[in-house]
Amino acid sequence: MSEMKMYQVSTLQALMLGYSRAVISVSELLSHGNIGLGTFTDVDGEMIVLDGSCYRAMENGDIATAEPDRGVPFSTVCTMTDSKPMEFGFMNNIEELKTALNNIIDSHFGLNSMHMAHIEGEFEVVDARSESGYESVHVDLKTILGKTQKAFKFEKIKGTLVCVYFPDYMDGINAAGWHLHFISDDRKHGGHVFDIIMKSGKGQISKINSIELKLPDEPIFDTYSLKKASEEAIKEVEQGNGNGSGGKQ
Repeated sequence: MSEMKMYQVSTLQALMLGYSRAVISVSELLSHGNIGLGTFTDVDGEMIVLDGSCYRAMENGDIATAEPDRGVPFSTVCTMTDSKPMEFGFMNNIEELKTALNNIIDSHFGLNSMHMAHIEGEFEVVDARSESGYESVHVDLKTILGKTQKAFKFEKIKGTLVCVYFPDYMDGINAAGWHLHFISDDRKHGGHVFDIIMKSGKGQISKINSIELKLPDEPIFDTYSLKKASEEAIKEVEQGNGNGSGGKQ
């Protein structure tokens, strides 16, 4: 059995504090994994990597295939070579789904490991967001999203949730807990997920105990004090307005 490895570009702390410059390209990212999520240079849209293709959710929730030379400032991908099946019934909101996912990893003694998962589901509602690019230096992500983020809802839609889990002690390297992005089956709609109502779903989950971290190599990266982004700020960026049910308009 080959060992699975998370490949991560930069850190969430760096992105939170405004480091949104390209570290690698989309084509290089895809050489390290075929499923995952992230964003693009200047936080120009939400990234969904699925089945070896990289997609960009634009500010209106429409999907475009990301160009091979487009820059990547932050991303987490892997290749799921060993996974376990999952199946879900009706989920009234994202917290119910996260609890179900936590129960799965807890039952396999995985709460202190990383996980990658995908769930193909039928959804009554997907409450999501994306954003347009904002070129800046040392402008924090919360401020950028306040200027560029758009929230939207998809109704009665089929698609895939790409789900990444990092344990609490790795908070700052990535977001602690579950982070979900969505892409529709027709590859036309998607974004960062705030909330869902899911009729049913099934998928696969992989436990991962190794990570390769690609840090930026340009001098300006060392001008960022990477201990400043607070847990509260990270939660607000992840959940939009702090309650998990939508984002700033």
